[in-house]
Amino acid sequence: MANNDKNNGCAVHKTSIGGQAVMEGVMMRGPHNVATAVRKPDGEIVIDNMPLGKVRTGKFVKLPIIRGCVNFIDSMIIGVKSLMYSAQFIDVDEDGNPAEQEPSKFEAWLEKKLDSEKAMNVVIYISVFISLILSVGLFILLPALITGFLKGVIKSAPVLTLVEGIVRIIIFISYLFLVSLTKDIKRVFMYHGAEHKSIFCYEKGLDLTVENVRAQSRLHPRCGTSFLLLVMIISILVYSIIPWDAEKFAAIPLIGHALAALPWVITRLLLRLLLLPIVAGISYEIIKLAGRYDNIVTRIISKPGMMLQLITTNEPDGSQIEVAIAALKAVIPENKEEDKW
Repeated sequence: MANNDKNNGCAVHKTSIGGQAVMEGVMMRGPHNVATAVRKPDGEIVIDNMPLGKVRTGKFVKLPIIRGCVNFIDSMIIGVKSLMYSAQFIDVDEDGNPAEQEPSKFEAWLEKKLDSEKAMNVVIYISVFISLILSVGLFILLPALITGFLKGVIKSAPVLTLVEGIVRIIIFISYLFLVSLTKDIKRVFMYHGAEHKSIFCYEKGLDLTVENVRAQSRLHPRCGTSFLLLVMIISILVYSIIPWDAEKFAAIPLIGHALAALPWVITRLLLRLLLLPIVAGISYEIIKLAGRYDNIVTRIISKPGMMLQLITTNEPDGSQIEVAIAALKAVIPENKEEDKW
């Protein structure tokens, strides 16, 4: 399958560099480091630069499917760290320095038991865990509960699974639309657009200037939003193997009888959680394929996610583009082969 993506007769450099928008800034993750650039209230751009963790360097975690799961969790951890870094510049004193805030009782207890760095890591991992729990409840458990009320009306298991998937996607899109209406999130989505535009500019081999970046599309096929939507679509296929009748759970090897003894809703939720790494792994491989090649098949795969980015990205202004460029320049390796997608 050939890569036919061209730019003025030259092949586009598909980069593995990616990132996310944070509060008044952009985080970029390169092959060696992570850089978070934030615009302070006084106009200065500050950059936090940290080396990429070793979690992705082992041969085992680079295997297909497994690398998708590792990438998903690692991206959440990096994302929370970047958000916490950017948040410290929101509340500032008259001199533009982070304002002193009274630590919560939990934070004070952690600092007594651990040093500040370890305490921060604990807070980050707890934040990721809570985010996962809320996501599972809203996008996995809730659709299953809603669809469960239709069991008496819809007798076909594949149709029930399809309905559950549609309900999940509707909840996801509705959630994104509602949060996009808030003022602060609108600005975050502007930085999200700046992130995409700057990466497109870099991939085309253009100078990273505000003018060149502004001219690029804000919709990118390798966006995390596209990945999440793809997860929900793939889940319809993978979750179709989970039976809707409680008595059929007993036929599942090894754990069937134990599952059959649990309430129906609990059993379906547990099976979904067990299959979620597989769903994430398959989705990652598909979006990796779609990002590497440009043909009718990959365009069809990328289209739903890019349409969703009409909600999760906004057109950035020049100052926001400058922040995205600063973050991107901080992670570009000297050898471009190192960040090849």
